[in-house]
Amino acid sequence: MPYTYTLTSIIPATPQEIYDAWLDSLAHSEMTGGEASMSDEVGAEVSAWDDYITGRNLELVPGERIVQSWRTEKFDDEHEDSIITVILEETDDGTLLTLVHSNVPDEQRSYEEGGWQSNYFEPMKVYFSNLNRDDDGKPSKRDTSKAADEVRRASGRRSKQATRRAKEATGRKGKRLGVTKSKRKPKAKVARRAKKVVKSRAKPVPAKKKSKRGPGRRR
Repeated sequence: MPYTYTLTSIIPATPQEIYDAWLDSLAHSEMTGGEASMSDEVGAEVSAWDDYITGRNLELVPGERIVQSWRTEKFDDEHEDSIITVILEETDDGTLLTLVHSNVPDEQRSYEEGGWQSNYFEPMKVYFSNLNRDDDGKPSKRDTSKAADEVRRASGRRSKQATRRAKEATGRKGKRLGVTKSKRKPKAKVARRAKKVVKSRAKPVPAKKKSKRGPGRRR
C-alpha cells in the first residue's frame, strides 16, 4: 500500500537559488554529487544520481514549488511513479525546504529514513555554504567547483561506508544461515572415481571347466 511522508530542512540559500539549481543539470549534479539531467520546462523528462532516479516535471512555480514524478531502480513494474513536491519558503536563515513524497511503495522506507537527508539535504547545505558570493549577496557561478569537490568527497565517503556495511551484513547473514564452503569434489574427479569402481567390479567370470567324462561314460 503506497504511503506519503513529509520532510523539512533549512538550506542556506534563497528559494530562487535552490529552484534554479534543482532544475539545472550541472548545478544539480554538483549539488548532489551524482550526474543529473534536469530541465525547467513542464513535461520534460528528468534524471538524477547517474540515472538511478528518473521522472518528469509536472508543475513548476519559479522560486516557490517544484513537482516531479519520481521513481528509482528499486521500483518494480507494478509500482506507479511516486510524486515529490518541493516547497520553498524564505526564512531568516535561508530557505525552509519542505519535501512531500507521495505514492511511495510501502516496503521502501529508506527514502524517508535517511535517504533524502544524506543524498540531498546535507550535500545541498555544503554546496550553498561553500559558494563564494558577490558584493550583492548572490552566488558566483565561477566558484562552484569548491562546493562540488566537497560534495563529491562526502558522496565518496558515504559510498565507501555503504559498501563496508553491505559486506558486513552479508558476512553476518552467511554465519546465521550456516553457509560453508562445499566439501564435494569436482565433477571430473567424481567421474574418474566412478569409472575405477566400475572397472573393479566388472571382474571377468571364470570359464567353466570342461567335463572329462565322455558322452557315454558313467560316474
